[in-house]
Amino acid sequence: MPRLFGAPPLSGPPRSADFRLPLWMAVIVGAGGGALLEFAFPDKNIWILAVPGTALILLALQGRSVGGSLLVGLASGGTFFFVLIDWVATYLGPVPWFALAGFEAVIFAVGGIAITLAYRWVARVWPGTLGRTLLLPVVVAGLWTGREFVAGHYPYGGFSWGRVAESQSQSPFAPLTAWLGVSGLSFVLVGLAAFLLQLIVDRPLVRSTRLLVGLTAIVAVLAVPAWPTQSAGTSTIAAVQGNSKAGFFQKHDYGDLTNAQVLATYDGVRPSDTIDMLVWPEGASDRNPTTDPYGTYIFDTLSQAYDAPIVSGVITQRGSKDYNSSVVWNDGAVQAQYDKRHLVPFGEYVPDRPFFMALAPSLVGLLTRDLTPGTNSNVLDVGSIRAGISICFDIVDDALTRQMVDDGAKVILAQTNNADFGQTDENTQQLAIARLRAIETARPLVNVSTVGSSAVISADGATIDSIPAFRPGAMVTKITLGTGTTPAVFAGAALEQLVMFFGLASLVLARVLLRGSGYAEAERRHRVAKRARRLARAA
Repeated sequence: MPRLFGAPPLSGPPRSADFRLPLWMAVIVGAGGGALLEFAFPDKNIWILAVPGTALILLALQGRSVGGSLLVGLASGGTFFFVLIDWVATYLGPVPWFALAGFEAVIFAVGGIAITLAYRWVARVWPGTLGRTLLLPVVVAGLWTGREFVAGHYPYGGFSWGRVAESQSQSPFAPLTAWLGVSGLSFVLVGLAAFLLQLIVDRPLVRSTRLLVGLTAIVAVLAVPAWPTQSAGTSTIAAVQGNSKAGFFQKHDYGDLTNAQVLATYDGVRPSDTIDMLVWPEGASDRNPTTDPYGTYIFDTLSQAYDAPIVSGVITQRGSKDYNSSVVWNDGAVQAQYDKRHLVPFGEYVPDRPFFMALAPSLVGLLTRDLTPGTNSNVLDVGSIRAGISICFDIVDDALTRQMVDDGAKVILAQTNNADFGQTDENTQQLAIARLRAIETARPLVNVSTVGSSAVISADGATIDSIPAFRPGAMVTKITLGTGTTPAVFAGAALEQLVMFFGLASLVLARVLLRGSGYAEAERRHRVAKRARRLARAA
């Protein structure tokens, strides 16, 4: 048996291994933790609540049975996700909202079981001070990061909304994103929460040292310097928010979307402005300039009037397939095109349509067209500038973000259509993710939406320019282009895999070592005795 971190296992388990709230209280504490964690996200944006919110969830999971852990996880994840993504119900009603939030809560709960087992096993195998206050929080944070990874990739490409790091876009922790990536920042925050929790619940630690150790840990994390951004020249970009009824599920007359963008462009961008490109959002034009003669006339007129290419969202067709595309229009033709790769299931296409059509025909029937995911590069030449293109949900995809930098993007154009979500927190939550992407890549980012929130973000995460939400407007902004590769882009994926593997491997190893020590048999006898006492009381 290992003695690396202290006394032999089972020679008086530490308090953290045995600490347990009554189940009813654990459910309430877990739900409260989920609520606090949600308050850390925009639009409340009380970022500091992410750590205590996470700590309360971890506290509620300690000492639980598998069934109790599942219940606590459902309460925690349900409270968190049902409030965080209530905007799903804006136009589609409660069924999709309940389905998505409920599914994410189940994944959250399954991940919670692994964390409960870590508290039960790891602290017994390595019961020394270092094992409890260093190894255990690292394992817990690795398992939490792994749960976020699973939720962000499965099924149907996953749903990466609600990662702990996404609450920190304007906090002192945000610069860590350039060093560690989004998943790396989640790992640090959860690890910090688990570490501080151990300082509270572990009796063997000397009380007078707890505060000092905790403060030292926080200072050490915050002392990491911001990644130094590198300039690659400047560019003046005009971005336009038409404030039209551009949603997939909003009724409008053909041409309304294009007309709204044209009016906002002429009102907000002067002919005397010298610009390098004119950027419209996702779904900005319902007139495809390659097939609609009037659309061709509009795009030609604007590109000639401003002597600059137009980058616009438009639905395109190739053969029998439809694509959510961003086209670069100049000199009377499409010069480059990116087709959205990370499509939204049940929003832009219906996976396994016959199955879900049988379950909810009225809802599935609203989506009459299935878009096809693209396969081409998400970096386009816009005039002389290499621009990374992110269409709405693409912004949550870590791999697509890294690809932009690898392919030479010097600015990120994040085109989005938030019209289907009304005046909810969805647009501010998405802007927060975009802000982290700017920091992560050390690239300026132009987030342009049909209705808001539209803003220009510098490579260090500062807001350079913005347009009030739900109003037509334009930004004409001179930005400093970015170059170089941050540690997050270079090694962020490897770090994510490392902490996930370490957490899972440590959990499995702890179980194997405990089985060899006779712990499993002792645990079985304890359960039998506990059941017998319960039956005796009932009798």
